[in-house]
Amino acid sequence: MKYGYVRVSTKEQNIDRQMTVMYQEGVQDRQIYIDRSSGKNFHRVAYRRLLKKLEKGDELVIKSIDRLGRNYDEIIEQWRYLIKEKEIDIKVCDFALLNTKTTDDTNVTGKFISDLVLQILSYVAQVERENLLQRQKEGIKEARKKGVKFGRPRKRKPINFDEIFQLWNSKKITVQEAAKRLNIPKTTCYNWLKKAKKE
Repeated sequence: MKYGYVRVSTKEQNIDRQMTVMYQEGVQDRQIYIDRSSGKNFHRVAYRRLLKKLEKGDELVIKSIDRLGRNYDEIIEQWRYLIKEKEIDIKVCDFALLNTKTTDDTNVTGKFISDLVLQILSYVAQVERENLLQRQKEGIKEARKKGVKFGRPRKRKPINFDEIFQLWNSKKITVQEAAKRLNIPKTTCYNWLKKAKKE
């Protein structure tokens, strides 16, 4: 049986190019497993389901090695697991040297080249991921310097907050009543009231 694995890092990223490759390789829709998550490890829902389906002699098609993952050690370990333990073949469409079907078991040079290429590409995939994370950190740092705020915007206090605070502070109403009058969650109300009391 021929299976395909497609991965993008976020829900917003497009899978069209990978899907086109799957169809060109003759992989049926029901045999294509898609993950929309980071390649830093292999704890992915669709990938785990795919592993349970794979049997000896099956073929796994991926567009490129970084679609399998972006962690050097884990890619190497997973590759060995798929080939040695699951005894499947892997086709990497963007890099034919990695295709296990074209590697003759008796050809030591061929196996050596395939292993060497895998290690280099796995290393490159991890370095790319680390560089991306570094660029993100630097971008966030620069944005913060310019006053850009990250995370949820702070909820603005209603106009009548001071009036409600005075009633609560003089014990005329409870936190629950204050939250009701301000039309906000009780926890938020409690935090606001406590903070206002300290000011």
